Amino acid sequence: MRKLLVYDRLIVGEEKVKERLEVLYSEKEIEEKVKELANRIDEDYKDRPLHLICILKGAVMFMCELAKRLENPNVTMDFMAVSSYGDATESSGIVRIVKDLDEPLEGKNVLLVEDIVDTGRTLSHLTKLLGERNPTSLEICTLLDKPERRECEVKVKYKGILIPDIFIVGYSIDYQQRYRGLPIWRNSLLRSKV
Repeated sequence: MRKLLVYDRLIVGEEKVKERLEVLYSEKEIEEKVKELANRIDEDYKDRPLHLICILKGAVMFMCELAKRLENPNVTMDFMAVSSYGDATESSGIVRIVKDLDEPLEGKNVLLVEDIVDTGRTLSHLTKLLGERNPTSLEICTLLDKPERRECEVKVKYKGILIPDIFIVGYSIDYQQRYRGLPIWRNSLLRSKV
């Protein structure tokens, strides 16, 4: 069932804007996709150690849900924060590392966990950077993939849901740090106003 909700509390600059949020995927649909991805990852890694790297803050819910469903007892995790959006709805193309990893990657099977692959610029930058740290392997897993927007070639081994070129919020994905706790929503009015 799809719902349409209207919020009237967002302020863009000094202008108050009404937002229309439309549910794109239910929690059940997301849960099924996360289970499917976990099963594929478990099959590929079996009992080999696997080091998950979460790209904060957008991928945090996805990585936690994914990690809970992995049956591999040799899973470790680390977190990295990067910024390429700032307060905008489109990537600036400039990737800034806000928080680097706590542990070295040398000799580890690394799975980079991302919320959404859009232009590919951020992941292209990160895979080069992390590859220089000598992991045994380096793969990418994303919950959402937006191939229409791709500007850089990135090899995403584990893709969840293909989505069209729309701006979304929810399930840890934000707009100006808001809406992270919602299920996945499309925000059509915000996309056209900002």
